[in-house]
Amino acid sequence: MDILDTILDINASAPEPVFDVVGFLDDREELWSSRVLGAEVLGPFASVSDHRDCEFVTGIGSPYNYWRREAIVGGLNIPVERFATIVHPTASISSSATIGFGAVIHQNVAITTEARVGNNVLVLPNAVISHGDIIGDFTIINAGVCLGGDVSVGRCCYLGARSAVRQEIEIGDNSLLGMGSVVIEDVPENTVVVGNPAKFLRKISN
Repeated sequence: MDILDTILDINASAPEPVFDVVGFLDDREELWSSRVLGAEVLGPFASVSDHRDCEFVTGIGSPYNYWRREAIVGGLNIPVERFATIVHPTASISSSATIGFGAVIHQNVAITTEARVGNNVLVLPNAVISHGDIIGDFTIINAGVCLGGDVSVGRCCYLGARSAVRQEIEIGDNSLLGMGSVVIEDVPENTVVVGNPAKFLRKISN
């Protein structure tokens, strides 16, 4: 729903609509034929082949399954270039930054000098991605996250709301930062850390 809201804001701010929203795909059968902000839930993910002329955006992922985003999306066999990149009109993105296919950049996000945001990354409102940061594919950066400069975030990570990461930190693939965590040391892959300063909580079982 948040992604559709961002798309509607993009259309409203442009002289002519940029996107024509066809609808949602969702595996929950009870949602089929219902509407969300006016857009119909058309059917399951497996019906992507019925929409050959469309671009796609993925909004799947939560703290409980975020590390599976790549496998779920990959299983749809959609070429990466068919994912639309969505950038809210209020986002501030440096001309030297790069944004991947299928990335969604929400309200009031700041992405600064030479940052690199990968494919199918979600960046929620008011997050700050600083100079030289690298964000791996399929990562979710929640609202209010603040990354210092030259931070490297791996693939399929989940950065909880208002977490903060010191400059030059590396966060391994599939790792999760708990809400409000303050990260001052590298985080290995497949690891959950929480607290201020952030401490090891557990490993992720894929």
